[in-house]
Amino acid sequence: TNQWFLPAVRGDIPPGCAAHGFVCDGTRILVFGGMVEYGRYSNDLYELQASRWLWKKVKPQAPSNGSPPCPRLGHSFSLYGNKCYLFGGLANESEDSNNNVPRYLNDFYELELQHGSGVVGWSIPVTKGILPSPRESHTAIVYCRKDVGSPKMYIFGGMCGCRLNDLWELDIETMTWSRPETKGTVPLPRSLHTANVIGNKMYVFGGWVPQSAGGEISAPDGEWKCTGSFSYLNLDTTEWIGLISDCQEDKSNLLPGPRAGHCAVAVGTRLYIWSGRDGYRKAWNNQVCCKDLWYLDTERPLAPSQVQLIRATTNSFQLKWDEVPTVEGYLLQLHADPPVPPAAGIPGTATPETSVLSSQGGSSLHQSPQSLPSVPYPEMKVDHPSQTNNLIPNNGQASLSSNSKVEGKEKVVAPENKVTQETLKNHADATGFKESNAPSLLPVCTSSAQTSANVGELHDLDKQTVNPDASVSSTVSSSQTMVTQQAVKTESSSTNGAVVKDETSLTTFNSKSEAAETAHVTPSTRVNTGQANDSHSSRAPQRPAPLKARDRRWYDVGIFKNNSAVVSQFYLLPEETLNANSKKEGADVPDYRLLKKQDLFPGTVYRFRVAAINGCGVGPFSKISEFKTCIPGFPGAPSTVKITKSVDCIHLSWEPPASPSGNILEYSAYLAIRSTQLQENPSQLVFMRIYCGLKTSCIVTAAQLSNAHVDYSSRPAIVFRISAKNERGYGPATQVRWLQGKVTVTHS
Repeated sequence: TNQWFLPAVRGDIPPGCAAHGFVCDGTRILVFGGMVEYGRYSNDLYELQASRWLWKKVKPQAPSNGSPPCPRLGHSFSLYGNKCYLFGGLANESEDSNNNVPRYLNDFYELELQHGSGVVGWSIPVTKGILPSPRESHTAIVYCRKDVGSPKMYIFGGMCGCRLNDLWELDIETMTWSRPETKGTVPLPRSLHTANVIGNKMYVFGGWVPQSAGGEISAPDGEWKCTGSFSYLNLDTTEWIGLISDCQEDKSNLLPGPRAGHCAVAVGTRLYIWSGRDGYRKAWNNQVCCKDLWYLDTERPLAPSQVQLIRATTNSFQLKWDEVPTVEGYLLQLHADPPVPPAAGIPGTATPETSVLSSQGGSSLHQSPQSLPSVPYPEMKVDHPSQTNNLIPNNGQASLSSNSKVEGKEKVVAPENKVTQETLKNHADATGFKESNAPSLLPVCTSSAQTSANVGELHDLDKQTVNPDASVSSTVSSSQTMVTQQAVKTESSSTNGAVVKDETSLTTFNSKSEAAETAHVTPSTRVNTGQANDSHSSRAPQRPAPLKARDRRWYDVGIFKNNSAVVSQFYLLPEETLNANSKKEGADVPDYRLLKKQDLFPGTVYRFRVAAINGCGVGPFSKISEFKTCIPGFPGAPSTVKITKSVDCIHLSWEPPASPSGNILEYSAYLAIRSTQLQENPSQLVFMRIYCGLKTSCIVTAAQLSNAHVDYSSRPAIVFRISAKNERGYGPATQVRWLQGKVTVTHS
């Protein structure tokens, strides 16, 4: 929601302090040390359980081979695994807080944590190599290469009477210090900067730097200033890459301003920068405290989960997919089977197949239609931020903005590799993402809370009835899914797709190998859908891989703000565009306003895929899902499924669906069971019928549950399906995933 709030904390609330150590371990936060008031430092350790907003002062055991850490400020406090690593800082040699005698530290401690809450104690590791020099206001991060697996801590910069820009490495497994050799231009010496790891890169922003252009000042009383320079270190190649130089002009305020003492945090692949202060050392009365929030998208988002079906009707689908962190929208596409005829005489352009915004993985600024100022710095390209209420602005840029401009909420976009100057062109008569390897900036818009899908799955709740209208954590997942394409053979009836092997076993399958198992979804009982913005939807230009002609015909449904959608139409592309699509590797994105829409047909199979969008562009598409619209006359799917757990069984209940052709004759409930077929093909669930009758409820016994298959397609869950039958036959099934937490599955 991008909304600040002030939690009501309780417990052992710590006093306010500055320059403390701070780590986040799941839902708990540990705070160590800091300056309580001028000259008086702390070595207290506090734990905040953010799930309950409860503070607790913890008392670690002292190390067996020395004294515990002394009171200090400006130290680094880094988390890896179940241990925190404390290095350096500034202590006061004087016992009188009014008589501050600074002493720079380079001691090194290890703090072992207990799982969930509490700590074990301090220890002083025995290290090899040469220790880094004493310092404070430095940064320390921990990085572990996936292919090597040896975690390393990197310390950069700091202050010890003068600013530093040296880089130190500690191998945590061998406890060996070293000075890695680096390539590229090392950032200026600095302190009170931030360093964060995203992927294999350490992003360094801001801080105090020497005021001289060469950065060679080493005198303790030398002049310094705040900087807005921004670099990253590739931790695999130890090469420095500059993104924003210290001397770069920013007259339009499109970059984060110079600052020190700010904070930065990585959330997924996005880096947030908040607050800080700006000013010169000898102009304390001119110090400016910042209150702006920026973020940096460092790469395109990951592919979302497969599209999941919540409800199907004769001419629409209610769909959802798992949220991707820190994205601004989702591009949803469908493929009709048989192919939909193209629209004749409609102006437009091709819809390419794959989602590659930048050939080098770089980032570009996304803005609404307006002039784009150039930037003097030859390695940067900056565009003016959007201030409209369009999810996807009309020039095709994939940036989410608010209807109200909130002061100081900014957005940064960083490149994957070294950038070159590039100007983003603005076309009023066409929409599309423009390729770029250059970083750019856009504001973070703080807005009201957004309505999103209230998607829940039934957790393991003892003796509780789960109300579908309850909170996310306790909502039954009940999704109306189409079991497509085959006929169900029971005594004298058929359904809309799934084959019954006998009276007690139901197996579903698909005839297309690339399609996901049809009813393999994480459903919901209540969904507020995101709607596509017809006049402002757009897509990124993409570079398709060689594919068959019919597989190129993916049609845009739209771009959605949330991770759910009601689909009843899609956009048609003109025939000349489809023909051109087979001749070009990339093409502009169609302007949706110029395209005709096609309604969905009853009893038709549609394949869906979805891609996430952030400031770097459109990410890769999800795996393909396949669903079928209902056939007229069949009953709908049961809804409002509730599950109540008892000691030796569970109770299933549901609401009857609409039946356009006669009364409901019976209901059937099925349970996914273990089988050898599942071992060969995990995506093909095997179901056993556990109930058949007129009642809208049934009991599942412990004996039946003991044979249940636990589905690990997302979170571990036991899968049920419930369907209704009228004179025409069985309609679509409602699928319910009953969350089981961590379980051990044994196969018979």
